[in-house]
Amino acid sequence: MKPKLHIIIGSTRPGRVGPGIAQWFSEFTAEHGKFEPVLVDLAEFNLPVFDEPEHPMKQSYRNAHTKAWAESVRSADAFVFVTPEYNFAPPSSLINALSYLSLEWNYAPAGFVSYGGISGGLRAVQMAKQIVTTLKMMPIPEGVPMPMVFPNLDEAGNLKPIDIYKTSATTMLDELFRWTEALKSLRAQRKAPLKAAA
Repeated sequence: MKPKLHIIIGSTRPGRVGPGIAQWFSEFTAEHGKFEPVLVDLAEFNLPVFDEPEHPMKQSYRNAHTKAWAESVRSADAFVFVTPEYNFAPPSSLINALSYLSLEWNYAPAGFVSYGGISGGLRAVQMAKQIVTTLKMMPIPEGVPMPMVFPNLDEAGNLKPIDIYKTSATTMLDELFRWTEALKSLRAQRKAPLKAAA
């Protein structure tokens, strides 16, 4: 059974180009063959700013949106975050989604597909790596930055991948798979049933 890779679209704002980029990466992952790719759109979870009365480490969730998000994250073996850069940082929607949970993220490796202007989202990735490390995730050095991505999108928002995107994606997926296998035993502890809310 292939490990499950959740490809999370980090931006939720209208006019975003993340879905087209994530769709390409999901299809590329399927062709790569080592993971079962699952596209996850944060916009579909509609998470408000964190609104649980207890700390996420307790897993004592009250809200349906939190429970749904926790189940999604807990089912994954590895993650790739598809993120733009807003003001040198990841979008607040992604930071909020990461902060909603704690134990569900533990011992999973994480890669990043980033996009934007001249930096290709790299400054956002550097900040996101600090956050995921605190959640006991392993952010791998390899990534897929896409500087000045907009000319590589068609009118429908679909990505027209250039060779460096494909080369980078292959390198990242190979390394992500190594970490996914290496952390498997630790991740099994994380996948214990969620605690019921009081």
